[in-house]
Amino acid sequence: MPEQIKFGTDGWRGVIADDYTFENVRRVAHAIANYVHQNEDPAKGVLVAYDTRFGSRRFAEITAEAIASSGIGVRLAREITPTPALSYMVRQLGAAGGVMITSSHNPWDWNGVKFKASYGGSASPAITGKIEALLDTRPVEGEGGCVVEADFKTAYIAAVKAFVDLKLIAQAKQKFAIDVMYGAGRGILAGIFKELGVEHMEIHGEINPLFPGMNPEPILPHLRGLQEAVVANHCDAGLATDGDADRFGAVAEDGSFVDANKCYAVLLEWLLKRKQWPGAITRAFNTTRMLDRIAKAHSRELIEHGIGFKYVAEIVLSGKQVLIGGEESGSIGIPRFLIERDGTLNALLLANVMAEEGKTLGRLVEDLQNKYGRHYYGRRDLRLSGEMIQNALRRAAAGPATLGRYRVQRMEDLDGFKFFVDTPDNDAPDEDAPPHGNRAEAWVLMRGSGTEPLMRVYCEAASPETVSGILDATVAFVQEQAPTRNSAG
Repeated sequence: MPEQIKFGTDGWRGVIADDYTFENVRRVAHAIANYVHQNEDPAKGVLVAYDTRFGSRRFAEITAEAIASSGIGVRLAREITPTPALSYMVRQLGAAGGVMITSSHNPWDWNGVKFKASYGGSASPAITGKIEALLDTRPVEGEGGCVVEADFKTAYIAAVKAFVDLKLIAQAKQKFAIDVMYGAGRGILAGIFKELGVEHMEIHGEINPLFPGMNPEPILPHLRGLQEAVVANHCDAGLATDGDADRFGAVAEDGSFVDANKCYAVLLEWLLKRKQWPGAITRAFNTTRMLDRIAKAHSRELIEHGIGFKYVAEIVLSGKQVLIGGEESGSIGIPRFLIERDGTLNALLLANVMAEEGKTLGRLVEDLQNKYGRHYYGRRDLRLSGEMIQNALRRAAAGPATLGRYRVQRMEDLDGFKFFVDTPDNDAPDEDAPPHGNRAEAWVLMRGSGTEPLMRVYCEAASPETVSGILDATVAFVQEQAPTRNSAG
């Protein structure tokens, strides 16, 4: 019986040579081809691209050949390409869809398949459901399908440059460190800064599918090298993109990590104040509620949704005008540009904000904390057996009254189990309280990963100490009755 293939938050992923095999990639490619024949115009063709992971080029070739065998014309990237570049070209060329061979931020021994829909963005749950249903149906066979190589980067880079105020960035005379994490963003930000005459340096820009010393995810501890580069070279900020360059992260001028929640808040405040473009704001269930306060201050609607950028795409496709949408992982998109998250674009926009406001990244974050209240965030990733994950989720669903010493006030279960808890911060005085509430409401979320055998625990509260305490208590709850094989924070 064929192995089960399941699409997670953004595509299907697996361990290379275990479940991510040539045979299974062909199964997915044939299912995508069948989907295109049944639901799209196959005459418009399909684009295929790939990242820097082990075997990605060969997996992309196999994918292209399988789709072409159904009679669909395929354009195959001639070089390593960021996921947003593929999505942009799908929309620009009017293709029926795009396939990206990548496992994004996963460890080195993983790879995956993302399907980008004809609108140039993450496939909606309805689309991925249809592809899954076609996995083991008879492949369509047809004549006329061929594979030709194409450039997907040049037009995309030009579009990104046109969306950002490059002149302002150049005039600001800032200095940046760039960490592309051995990924598909290599050379792109550096190339743009070089054209502008902006002082910069790129680290981890060589191709190394082992991603030595890190997972290509722009969070700690994987950005230690960027932190060191910023401090050693007296940079104004550090900018990072993940393995396929659709996520981003940042480091402030003092080397401190600026999590994606804060980056999202900085971008949102700037968009509302400076650009004043219309549209609602969306955020995933695991994302900072500082966004709610910013939206309220500017009289904008905020929409909460499940975890995964596909839900942002679903909201936009429903006809809702959206200014910006995203989640805590650095997956942030501006539909005015593309219904897709984009690490390169967002990194450049951060530089744009710093230039226009005349402030360092650290100062921008501190201004938001002072205006909207102290918000601090943390996450723990626990590598557990499937049985342990299900056991913890069952106990969470039952609605515990406490998590360690923290009393649970209420629970929400939009995507995982989120508990709002009482903390000492709730009763602390705050003479400088902003008008939108004095501090972050403490919450913790337990959720099984959609792509790896992980339990993720997310937390936000009004102080780093409280975040750490709540995370410790929640991890202890998850680990009750059985030991973990391994855990990472």
